[in-house]
Amino acid sequence: MTNNYHPFNATWGPTNRRWVLLSLLLALLMAVPARAQAPAPALQVAAGGGHSLSLHADGTLWAWGDNAMGQAGTGPVATQHFSPVQVAAAASWRSISAGNSHTVAIRADGTLWAWGDNYAGQLGDGTTTSRSTPVQIGTAANWQSVSAGGSFTLAVQQDGTLWAWGQNTDGQLGDGTTTRRLAPVQIGTSAAWRSVSAGYTHSLAVRTDGTLWSWGYNAFGQLGDGTTTDRPTPAQVGSAANWQAASAGGTHSVALRTDGSLWLWGSNGSGQLANATPAGQLVLVPVRLGGTTSTWRSAAAGAFFTVAVHTNGTVWDWGTTGVAWMGTPFGNAYAAGQIGTNATWQSVSAGYAHAVAVRQDGSVWAWGSNYNGQIARTARSQYASFSPTQVGTDTNWQRASAGQQYTAAVRTDGTLWTWGSNFYGQLGGPSTTGLPGPQQVGTTTTWQRADAGLGHVMALQQSGTLWTWGRNSDGQLADGTTIQRDTPAQVGTATWQSASGSPSHTVAVQTDGTLWAWGRNTDGQLGDGTTTRRTAPVRVGTAATWRSASAGYTHTVAVRTDGTLWTWGSNTVGQLGDGTTISRNSPVQIGTGAQWQSASASKDFTVALRQDGTLWAWGHNLYGQLGDGTTTARTTPVQIGTATTWQSISTGETFALALRQDGTLWAWGRNNYGQLGDGTTTNQPNPVQVGVGAAWRSVGAGTTHTVAVRQDGTLWAWGENNYSQLGYPDVFEQPQQVLPNTPLAAAAAVAEAGFAVYPTQLAAGQLLHYQLSPSAAPGAELTVYSLTGRRVAAHRLPAAAGTVAVGQWPAGWYLARLRYPDGRTATSRLLIQ
Repeated sequence: MTNNYHPFNATWGPTNRRWVLLSLLLALLMAVPARAQAPAPALQVAAGGGHSLSLHADGTLWAWGDNAMGQAGTGPVATQHFSPVQVAAAASWRSISAGNSHTVAIRADGTLWAWGDNYAGQLGDGTTTSRSTPVQIGTAANWQSVSAGGSFTLAVQQDGTLWAWGQNTDGQLGDGTTTRRLAPVQIGTSAAWRSVSAGYTHSLAVRTDGTLWSWGYNAFGQLGDGTTTDRPTPAQVGSAANWQAASAGGTHSVALRTDGSLWLWGSNGSGQLANATPAGQLVLVPVRLGGTTSTWRSAAAGAFFTVAVHTNGTVWDWGTTGVAWMGTPFGNAYAAGQIGTNATWQSVSAGYAHAVAVRQDGSVWAWGSNYNGQIARTARSQYASFSPTQVGTDTNWQRASAGQQYTAAVRTDGTLWTWGSNFYGQLGGPSTTGLPGPQQVGTTTTWQRADAGLGHVMALQQSGTLWTWGRNSDGQLADGTTIQRDTPAQVGTATWQSASGSPSHTVAVQTDGTLWAWGRNTDGQLGDGTTTRRTAPVRVGTAATWRSASAGYTHTVAVRTDGTLWTWGSNTVGQLGDGTTISRNSPVQIGTGAQWQSASASKDFTVALRQDGTLWAWGHNLYGQLGDGTTTARTTPVQIGTATTWQSISTGETFALALRQDGTLWAWGRNNYGQLGDGTTTNQPNPVQVGVGAAWRSVGAGTTHTVAVRQDGTLWAWGENNYSQLGYPDVFEQPQQVLPNTPLAAAAAVAEAGFAVYPTQLAAGQLLHYQLSPSAAPGAELTVYSLTGRRVAAHRLPAAAGTVAVGQWPAGWYLARLRYPDGRTATSRLLIQ
C-alpha cells in the first residue's frame, strides 16, 4: 500500500508499512489539539433579532448568529458566528433572554448580566456604551427572571418587584413617563409580579394571582385592553386570573392560561394571530385559538409570526417573518401549521424572523431566516455568497441566466428549471410561491435557452418558438395584454433566434434577421421612432441583418451581421455611446467601425466585444462597472485593459462579467453582495479573476447575483441570496439541528491551518461538517483514514464550507486530513461512536 502523502519504499513489506502508518497516525492523534467541546443537554434557548443562545444543564451558555453589536457576548465584535461559541468561561448561568441586539442573563448566584447594543441604555449599566462581553448590572443578587425587548429590558426580583430600563419612547418601561432609563428603575410598588415579556415596544407581565397586565405602544391593539391607546403604566388585561405565561411580539401578543388554552391579540396583518380572527384584522382583546379542545404547552411571539408547542409535543407556527413564513417560503400563513412530524418538542423561543427550540432529549433546533447565521448553518449560511458555490451536484447544466432575485437555467436534456423569488410568477409555475432550489418548469424537454429579465422570462425552444411569462405591467410578454402570467405562453407563430428582456421591455431577433421590440417605451427604448408602449411585437426599422440585441433598463444595444453597432433609448449618462447625452427613439450607429461582435446593455451602461477580442464599455461608472480603472462616466466606448482574448460578456445591474478564450472568468463593478465572486464585497474598477480555475463555459449576471456553468456541466452561483436565488435556502422552513445532545459534539472553530471538522464525536451515517479558511481556493481534498492507515473516504470539497456523509464506518478513532491545492495540509481527529 502507498500512502497518498508519504510514499514508502516499495521493498518494505505490508506489515512494516502498516506499523509505520499506525505510529504516524497515533502521533498525529496526540498532536492534534482537541476542539472546543459543546455542552450538556440544553435546558433553555433564546432567539433575538438576529442571534440565538442556548443554556445547558452544565451551566454553560452558547451563542451564534449576529454579533455586530457584541450581542453574542463572545468577546471581540464580529459580524456573525455561524456556529455556537461559548459565552465567557462561566458555567453558572441560570436563565437567558435575547433582545433585538442585546442579551441579558441571570447567573445561579442571582446576579444579573448584560451585553450587546446599549444606545438606549438597554444594558442597564448606567451608560450607553455597548459591551461585547457580559457586564454585571448593579450589585443585587436577587434577580428571578429577565426579558430583553427591542431596545429595553424588564426584570423581576425574588421579592416580586418589577424593574425596567432602556428605551421608553412609547412608555414601554411602565414607570409613567417616556424618559429613557440607563439603570433599573422600579415599576410601581407592587411586589406580586411573577414573570415579564418585553416586546419590541410594548410589555406584558403576569402577577402571582394569575392576572395579566400590559403597557407601552398600542397602535395595533397589542395591549389587549380594548383600545389602541398607548399606556405608560401597567393596566390589567381583562378580568381573568388564570394566566400562566405571556409573550410580547412586534405588533401582537400571545398568552397561555393554566388550562392550556392559547390566546392572541393585536395585529393580524401577517397572519400572526392565525385563524383566531380574519386576516389583516386588528384584535383589541384576547381571542382563543383552536377552540375548547386545543391545549398548548408554551408559545412565543416573534416580530410578525407566532410559534407554539402543543401538549402532545408537536410544534406549530403561523404568520410571516418578512422573508418567509415559517413553513412555506415567500408568503403568509393565516392558519396554524405543524412543523415536521416530531412530537418531542419541549420549549421554543421566537426572534425577529427565526425560532429556536429544545427537544426533550436536550437537543437544540432552529428554523426561519438565516440572514445572520442565527440558524447556525455553517454550510451556505449567509444571505450572500462572496465566492462561487455549486448549485446541487448535477453535471448536466447547459446555460443559466440570472434575473432580479431569481434564476432560470436549461439542462442538456432540454428541461428548464427556475428558483428564487416569484413575485410575478416568473418561475413558470401555477403559483407565486418562491422556490429555494431548482424546480422544473412543466414537462417540456425541448428548451434551448432562457433569458431571465427583472420580472419576466423569455425562453426559446429548439424549434425556434419564443415563450414568455411573468411580469407584464408594460406588455413585456407580447401577448397583447398587461396581465401577469405565471406559465409559459408562445409569442405568435414566428421563429426566433434570440431574445433579451429588461425590467419593462423586450427585444428579440427572428431567424430572418429582423428585429422586434415590445413593452414600455417612455425613453424610446423600443427603437420604433415613438415613445408609445407596445403590448405586441413591433418591428425596429426595415433592416433584416440583425445578429443580436440586448435590452438594458431604459436603452437597447444591437449588433448587425456586418459588424456595425447600434443603440437607442435613454442616454442620460452616455449609455448609448454616441458621444452625447441625447436620448434616441430609433437606432443610431456608434462610430463608423464594423468590427463589433456582441454587446450587453444594463441599467445605465453598456459593454461590447469586438471581433479582435478587445472589450469596450461606456455609460455610468459610479461603481467601476466600465472596468477601465476609474469611476468616470464615458459617453463613447473606452477599452477595458489591453487583453485581446475576451470571448463573451454579461452585465448585471451595476457590474459585469466576461469570459476569456482560455476559460477564465473575470468580473468588475459593484460588489455589495459579493456578486463579483472574488471573495470580497469590495467594488472593483478593473477586471478581477473569479477563482483560479480556467474551466468556465458561460455566465449570467443578474441584479445582484451571478450564475455560471463550468465546462464539466456543473452550475455555480454567488452574490445576494435573500430569496434563495443561489439555489439553496437562506430561510429554513424545517428545523435544523444546531447542537446535538452529545457532550463531545464540537462547535466549529477554524484552526490556524484553516480547517475544522465537527462534530468530533458522531454516529455512523451522520453528516460531518467542514469549514476551511475563508481565503481557501476551490479544489481542496479531504481524506479520512482509520487508525490502521486505511483510507476510508476521499472527497473533493466544492466550497469553503459544507458537509460530507460519514457512511457506515466502524466505531473508533479516525483522522481527517485536508490538502489545499497549494500543498498546505491540516489534520483533525474524530470519533465514531
